[in-house]
Amino acid sequence: MSFRDQIRKGSTETLILLLLSAEPMYGYQISQELASKSDGYFDIKEGLLYPTLHRMQQDGLLTSEWRQAGGKRRRKYYAITPEGKGILGEQTAEWGRFMNQLQSLIDKNQTAEGGA
Repeated sequence: MSFRDQIRKGSTETLILLLLSAEPMYGYQISQELASKSDGYFDIKEGLLYPTLHRMQQDGLLTSEWRQAGGKRRRKYYAITPEGKGILGEQTAEWGRFMNQLQSLIDKNQTAEGGA
């Protein structure tokens, strides 16, 4: 697995919670919204998305319900729970700390290389 894939896989739960904090969505819609809002960077395949959604539902972070979607077709919509909102707050704060620390180390390394 590439470094990029590892980073994206590690952020999948946070990204899903972030989208669902705005409105309930069905799986394909989640995938399309992530790709659209990230200019294609977060292209989450079904093989990762649906197992993650099911795990998050088992963990109490999401609920789901079947809704009619034109004609006889039904779609399973996922919504964030209060517990999911709490986890989202924790995860976004941790991502912020992570990004700040990573950028700080990158900056220090570039400064050290430039001064050598």
